Amino acid sequence: MVRRPTLRTALLAVALGIVFTPALFGISQAQQVDLNAAAEAKAQAGREALSRPATDPPGVKAIGTFITFDAPGATNGTNPASINPPGAITGSYLDANFVGHAFLRATNGTITPFDVPGGTSTGASSINPAGAITGGYSYLNDPNFVGHGYLRTSNGSFVTFDAPGAGTGFFQGTGATSVNPEGSITGNFVDTNNVVHGFLRDKNGAIATFDAPGVCTTTCFPFEGTFAVSINPEGEILGVYNDINHVNHGFLRASNGTFTTFDPPGQIFLFNPFSFGNNLRMSPEGTITGFYFQPISGNPFGGNYQVFVRASDGTFTTFDAANYPPCCIWSFPSGITPSGMITGSLNDGFTLNHGFLRARDGTVALFDAPGAGNGFDQGTVPLGITPSGVIMGLYIDANDLTHGFLFLPF
Repeated sequence: MVRRPTLRTALLAVALGIVFTPALFGISQAQQVDLNAAAEAKAQAGREALSRPATDPPGVKAIGTFITFDAPGATNGTNPASINPPGAITGSYLDANFVGHAFLRATNGTITPFDVPGGTSTGASSINPAGAITGGYSYLNDPNFVGHGYLRTSNGSFVTFDAPGAGTGFFQGTGATSVNPEGSITGNFVDTNNVVHGFLRDKNGAIATFDAPGVCTTTCFPFEGTFAVSINPEGEILGVYNDINHVNHGFLRASNGTFTTFDPPGQIFLFNPFSFGNNLRMSPEGTITGFYFQPISGNPFGGNYQVFVRASDGTFTTFDAANYPPCCIWSFPSGITPSGMITGSLNDGFTLNHGFLRARDGTVALFDAPGAGNGFDQGTVPLGITPSGVIMGLYIDANDLTHGFLFLPF
């Protein structure tokens, strides 16, 4: 099994005060068996590959300047999560005791750690153009790891909140995922029956809850339901839901509350099996990128993860970030610009992570952060991109520690 990313994500989940379950990543329990088998097959390929020299992936290489950074006190890793158009970054880090804290990296490079007042485990998930940050927090003395949402305004003040109906049992509660320019926040909560629902908190603090049409309710496996992941300037909310047959679908919720559901050519997922960030993104104009699983006969892993782009008119384009021996390149997008540039990561046949940048014309260039390790599941993982094309992400070094980076392509 692929253990290291799972452990890393579990620690971050506790830091963020959010629910850590397969369904959080858009994966139902019924599908997890197949994904575990695919991940185990890829892990085995990685173990075999470790006996061979690591290879530089073929293809066009992106040229640019890297800036790397770590949050003060990040003994056990720095994990950026979101970058706004001016270039400010927020995220979380783990201290020497594996306690989670949030940080804000200003455009001048100054890093300010912060915690929700009274909270003892804080994480950040999104920053808007004005510098307002949202995320989740919990209390280390809470044996149930119940999550709560917060808004940190641009002046550094805090507002905390809980969605109505949120449970207080094990890994229940509220987690905020995205804040738009006007200050509206979307996210998820888990109720007392362990069903996941979406919420919208408007700029005045009023919270409305919602479920996608066709979502499982009484037929849900634990921690299935509606997962809201981002909100754009128009108030449209993007997400994934599990239906009554435990199959995933994408959705868009308009600002008036109407839903549009969509399905790429294969099964849509929210987070990839390596659990690095959110892999379903939307541009301000409504173009969506994400990934899906494409079964392939004879493929030793059962198939590949491929990228899709859904235009605002509902049409799909798909692509692989790379395709080369020894086979089975898994591609995961993590950011899209208004002009249609897409960044993300690919996990190659040697189980190394590399960054990619896909231009509007479809040309793909690869890149690796300096200091990124060449061991199993190490490497470079982009997590966001500004409208001007500056890429933010993390890299995993030879000691399995995560660090932040900025990549400025020429």
